[in-house]
Amino acid sequence: MGKKRALILSLALGLFVFCVSAAEHYHVNARTKRISLEVHKKLKLLNKRGVKTIKSEDGDIIDCVDIYKQPAFDHPALRNHKIQMRPSSHVQNDHNSSQLVSQIWQRSGSCPDGTIPIRRIRKQDLLRATSLENFGKKMPVHSSYSPTDDKGTVYINSNRVELGPQVNRSAAILLTTGYNYIGAQGDINIWTPRVESPDEFTTAQIWLKNGPGEAFESVESGWVVNPKVYGNGATRLFVYWTKDSYKSSGCFDLTCPGFVQTNKDIALGMVLGLVSSKMGPQYQTTFSITKEPSTGNWWVRIGQNVPVGYFPGELFYYLTRGAATLVEWGGEVFSSKVKQNHPHTGTGMGSGDFASGKLGNACYVKQVRIIDYSKQLKYPEWVGTYSDEEYCYSALNYAVSLAQEPVFYFGGPGRNPPYCP
Repeated sequence: MGKKRALILSLALGLFVFCVSAAEHYHVNARTKRISLEVHKKLKLLNKRGVKTIKSEDGDIIDCVDIYKQPAFDHPALRNHKIQMRPSSHVQNDHNSSQLVSQIWQRSGSCPDGTIPIRRIRKQDLLRATSLENFGKKMPVHSSYSPTDDKGTVYINSNRVELGPQVNRSAAILLTTGYNYIGAQGDINIWTPRVESPDEFTTAQIWLKNGPGEAFESVESGWVVNPKVYGNGATRLFVYWTKDSYKSSGCFDLTCPGFVQTNKDIALGMVLGLVSSKMGPQYQTTFSITKEPSTGNWWVRIGQNVPVGYFPGELFYYLTRGAATLVEWGGEVFSSKVKQNHPHTGTGMGSGDFASGKLGNACYVKQVRIIDYSKQLKYPEWVGTYSDEEYCYSALNYAVSLAQEPVFYFGGPGRNPPYCP
């Protein structure tokens, strides 16, 4: 009788385990199927049907999409937007030092007139994101600033500028304030710094900002190494925008509706063909962002004054009704392992070398320029340098002599014990 009871209990236990396992398997399969359907829906929304496909030798795919069917026009504020094919005003560069923009995909073909090249987003790109909603976005700027804390404060000609401190980013920048700016540009040196963790990224860029610190608006352009968005550690051209300090709006490139692209030869998010090497050839390109007061659109130009597209005025409040009140040039590392979080990230900024290395070693911005309502390109009247963590990433505005214009150097390796443990 005891053996029979034991057998019955054993069979019951086995049946229970089987049922639990089957239920778990069902729920896992249901969840997997739901995620797969959501990813498929997101891909269909992001990837517009192209009239031509180009397979780049670096593994990326370009879709040549009808300019009127690009992602920008999915934005509610842009449903009735009339596309501006080219800037109505010309930015007259006061130098000819900029190099042509070279991208690897261009070796494999070109897009026809009336289309724009868009990097195809693939399933694995979306699965790397923390969520489908966060794909292509910077982390929100979490600030630990209090009115009694002077860290993250810069004074430029008696103007107090509050920059942080922000707990998930580390910046080394040149900045100017005190006027209304309708444009800025600079020749940014191109490198491929190391990114230690796939959830981190590093940029070299220009920012134009306006609005309150906890909800500022920003338009940005430069180069980035961002494995989470793009899948590898290559250096890529990017644009970015936000109207709420990265909380929910904006994104890299065309990964959400917003930026309107007009150029058929330059692809956002694609690999740059030429990068600098230590004490070797140095490559740079001009990055420029300028506002057209008549439309409120902020145009991005790169290289030899080549328009790429624009951030429509409908996206913003402060930047549309006014101008930028703060301009920054330099680099930024996004990571949860910066500031007081040890060990510090080993993700590099710029070349991965400190600003003191100067030309041939450190990343630089030459020909720093702003445009105010005089509509003239000029060196800012007042500038300041700032570094969140000078022993991890440094900033140096250096002139060989008083007769020469300064060159802004920035960057660093991140973790380097004992100075940046």
